[in-house]
Amino acid sequence: MKFSKVLVKLENGDIAVREGWNGKGMFATWSAGQKELPADRFWIPANKEAAEENGGFMDVEPYFALKTAQKTIQMGWVPSIGDLSANDWVILL
Repeated sequence: MKFSKVLVKLENGDIAVREGWNGKGMFATWSAGQKELPADRFWIPANKEAAEENGGFMDVEPYFALKTAQKTIQMGWVPSIGDLSANDWVILL
């Protein structure tokens, strides 16, 4: 499946993988972000402080996340040109 079709699935909360990825257990997800996230929900002190200075809330923009082969979550993952042009995307059920 092409990434353009996968994006629609990700926006609906599905999880996507590429058959061409070398790492086992890797997957991509999408977060739609959140409007007016309370300051106490931020774990990075500078972000929490910015939200407090903004009246106690801050909007969070949408982002991709990737579960890596090293068993970490990479927030703010950006698909490569290879990922965007690949047709080996699969939706996990």
